[in-house]
This record gives sequence, structure tokens and C-alpha cells, in this order.
Amino acid sequence: MSALTALYVPGDRPDRFDKAAASGADIVILDLEDAVPDRSKGEALANAVTWLASPPRVAVQVRVNSGAAHEIRAIRATGANVGLRIPKVDDARKLDAVAYLADGLPLTALIESARGLEAAASIAAHPAVHEIALGESDLASDLGSADDLVRDHMRVRLLVAARSAGLAAPMLSAYPAIQDLEGLRTDTERGRSLGLRGRVAVHPKQIPVIKAVFAPSEEELTWARAVIDALENGGVATLPDGQMVDPAMLGRAQAILAC
Repeated sequence: MSALTALYVPGDRPDRFDKAAASGADIVILDLEDAVPDRSKGEALANAVTWLASPPRVAVQVRVNSGAAHEIRAIRATGANVGLRIPKVDDARKLDAVAYLADGLPLTALIESARGLEAAASIAAHPAVHEIALGESDLASDLGSADDLVRDHMRVRLLVAARSAGLAAPMLSAYPAIQDLEGLRTDTERGRSLGLRGRVAVHPKQIPVIKAVFAPSEEELTWARAVIDALENGGVATLPDGQMVDPAMLGRAQAILAC
């Protein structure tokens, strides 16, 4: 089952680490970058290293700072099975040095600029990259627009890059308006309709909304089971409602049942 929710927690707030792990998020992201002021970067890294010495029973990623090799070395030295989120990736070649430092830890490449979006396909194809993701706020600033059409375009561009490299569909970026749960639901529904899968959150109250949007409906589940049953022997089949289905639909049906 693929992860549908991830929760950012600032690295300089260790009091929130265990709460994040118990929030119901599929992934906890310890943030050493944007959520942490410069004066607290060292403290945030130390907090992350200490917490990872006894990792919780939840998937963990660490968002490091751009060019901060010492952070990658420190996280790797814990021996914890974590992923690394690499910010501001705009050239696949720059990931070679990061991958060497990570020594096998899976990388999430964050694309946060127009140049990065143009290079998304090659970034996604890098052997150390396990997933790609958008930094929508940074990218909107770089493009000079947060219009819905622009946002849809960058999301679809990232989706195509990910799938062309054999990666899972990207998760949606964080929705920054914490109190606007209806806005979160509407935007998440839009992202789901475009083919993206899951979303990162910046507050635990956002997680139930995200999960609800990505949970398959009874109608979808019924359709998926019917497709798999109908195509058990391959070829083309017809569902009871008269819809023709073929093996090209199996992937979608299997993905629905995997939720």
C-alpha cells in the first residue's frame, strides 16, 4: 500500500516528534530546512539524530538543507532506515554527490524552480531517486504566478516525469492555510483528479481530510473488483453494466484496491 499522507515537523521542535509519529500520518518528515531558522539549524540536526537513535514505528524522511553534506553524513551515521528529501534539485547530475553521501538511503528530489521542472524527467530517472515532489510555493514564486492553470500545469508535468521514470505518482505539496480545511479538501480533490497520489501536511488536523479525499469510494471499489474478476483470464471482457474493459485498465483497478 502506498503512502497517502506525510507530516512535516520542524527539527527544532523535538517535543512534536513523537506526536507526529502518533498523528496517523504514513510518513513523518523531520524538517531541517525551511521550517527551521538559521540560528537553530545545528540544534535541529542534533534533535533529529537523537530521535533517530530509537526510531518510531513509522516511516521517516528528513528534509536536509541544500548543500549540507554534514547533515546527510550525520543522518546516515545513525543507521536509521530513513529517506532523505533533497531540496531545490534542478539538475540530475548534482544528485551524484548526494547519492554518494546518502550511501543507499532513498532520495526524494524536490523540484522548486522552473529549471528543475524542465529537468524533471532526468531527475526522476536518476537511480538514487525513489520519488519526486513539487515545492509549489517556491515554484510559484519563481514563475511569478500561483494561478490554478499554472499549478495544474506543473503538477501534470511532474506526474508525467515520475511515471515515465517508473516512479509512483507524486504526492501533492503542503497546503499552507492550516485553518482552511475546505480549501484543503477542494485543492486535494483537484490534485487527485489530475492523477497525483497523497499529500504532505503541515499540521495533524489536515491528515484526516487528505485521507478522506484519497480513500476510494464504494463505487470505485466495486468497479475495481469487477474489472479484476472480468479480466482474470486476460483479453477483453464486458462488465454487468455493459462497460467494455481490457488489460489496460488493470493498473487502475489494482491501485484502487491497494488503498
